[in-house]
Amino acid sequence: MSVIYLDNAATTQMDERVLEEMLPFFRDQYGNASSIHTVGREANVAVEQAREKIAHYIGVEPAQVIFTSGATESNNAVIKGVLRTTGKSHVVSTPVEHDAVRHPLQNLAEEGISTSNFSIDSQGCIEAGELEKLINDQTGLVSVMYVNNETGVVNPVPEIARICRDKGIPLHSDTVQAFGKLPVRFDDLGADFITLSGHKIHGPKGIGTLILNPDAPWTPWMEGGSQERNRRGGTLNVPGIVGLGKALELASQEQEARYSYLDLLKGRLAAGLKDAFGDLVQINSEQAETSPHILNVSFPVGDGPQLDGEMLLLNLDTEDICVSNGSACTSGAIEPSHVLLATGMDEEVAKSSLRFSLSHLNSTEEMDMVVERLKAIIDRMMEVA
Repeated sequence: MSVIYLDNAATTQMDERVLEEMLPFFRDQYGNASSIHTVGREANVAVEQAREKIAHYIGVEPAQVIFTSGATESNNAVIKGVLRTTGKSHVVSTPVEHDAVRHPLQNLAEEGISTSNFSIDSQGCIEAGELEKLINDQTGLVSVMYVNNETGVVNPVPEIARICRDKGIPLHSDTVQAFGKLPVRFDDLGADFITLSGHKIHGPKGIGTLILNPDAPWTPWMEGGSQERNRRGGTLNVPGIVGLGKALELASQEQEARYSYLDLLKGRLAAGLKDAFGDLVQINSEQAETSPHILNVSFPVGDGPQLDGEMLLLNLDTEDICVSNGSACTSGAIEPSHVLLATGMDEEVAKSSLRFSLSHLNSTEEMDMVVERLKAIIDRMMEVA
């Protein structure tokens, strides 16, 4: 039985074309891109070619592209670099951000930085106009993700950007889940900082970018050598950078085709679940604009005991189906998704949620098989309950 992998919001399988592009920089062209000898210069040429490629597809100048270890580092770099530069003590964000944004903001509270969050409706959506009420004279940054990693909800970042520009406040958007599914052009989005991770677009792990508006207030966060024009110290990950460039190129060139195919897969999976479970299944954020690669569902069973999300995952795993429920294991206890709780969902129902995240490598047959196996699993669990 082959594995059905539906956890692509967590990480993706590397594209063979990306791996082929990377291999020479592990084997033969292994130089340090900062070295001035021939081997180093070869590595540097590869880095700059990847930078130009990324800049082209995002619609920026190459100098606006900074290579990092991934989106977590990039998000930290933006938040801390902007606040250090502006000296401001207030940030506006949302309660449904990825932990790579939430946790830095929470920890900065110890340094006197406060955060105000947008309201979240039952679909997981925010209203851009609420920003006017949230900002104050100490607001140094607004940080709103483009596509939510658990529900797939698309946030109105361009509208938020217009308000930020009028108020002279820099805007950061974590766009990790958008690349390869939605068009991401820097000027169209309107943010001053966007972040990207290679392993979410069928590229390598351990590499990402920070794309910035050179006029925005920002001080480098990671110090060390003079790499990246003194904006991010550390020896450059040449194979990773090459792989990221190729992955982003493919994701951009194939974006429309991938979107259409993912939309087909998601629709088939959602329809199959509704046919199989009826009122027992709840499609979360069904009325919102969402990315085609994420389908988040819950299984409310009325007033009785709810389905155990951990058991759902374990049973699916025994059936060679890889999904997640957006929860984290803390001290041995499964915690409900902070994203679903922010929508007002009951805690026990939130624990029964599953996140199916798809890629263009999945098939319609896999969607049907997932429904069939999940039906058998839940039927067994309901009998036991």
